[in-house]
Amino acid sequence: MMSLDNRPVYSGGCQCGAVRFHVEGALGDASVCHCRMCQKASGGFYMPLVSVRQARVEWTRGEPKRFQSSNHARRGFCAECGTPLTYEAPDGMALAIGAFDHPEEIAPAIQWGIEAKLPYVDGIPSLPGEDTMADQDAASFLSTLVSHQHPDHDTETWPPEERS
Repeated sequence: MMSLDNRPVYSGGCQCGAVRFHVEGALGDASVCHCRMCQKASGGFYMPLVSVRQARVEWTRGEPKRFQSSNHARRGFCAECGTPLTYEAPDGMALAIGAFDHPEEIAPAIQWGIEAKLPYVDGIPSLPGEDTMADQDAASFLSTLVSHQHPDHDTETWPPEERS
């Protein structure tokens, strides 16, 4: 999407919808960080981040709670659902790529913290892959699954009035 003055516009937010953001302007460098702090902050093998130093970030619903993860950096996350949202350091802020409504548009260009890269990460692409519904043992569970996650677009209000 583009703004009225032809600058790119992005949106995103947390899993539950309590925190939403808009970014107007060009995104900076996109990366993945393998450092142990990023592993713990994301709960994953690495943390995909994109710099928003040159862009304007607006919290359109709620705002992240922040944890001072080191003497130099804070991590922003949703206080309701725990979704990691920001990495904030003296040189600027980065947003978690997975929190964007269209993360497929933001491809990492570099890896940082490779000294802490888990030894099996590079082999993941060679593992066998299956669609979610191919898991026959979980098929009945999956066929009745109703997501309570916020959709990948802005909504006037959230959560919906009725959840079943």
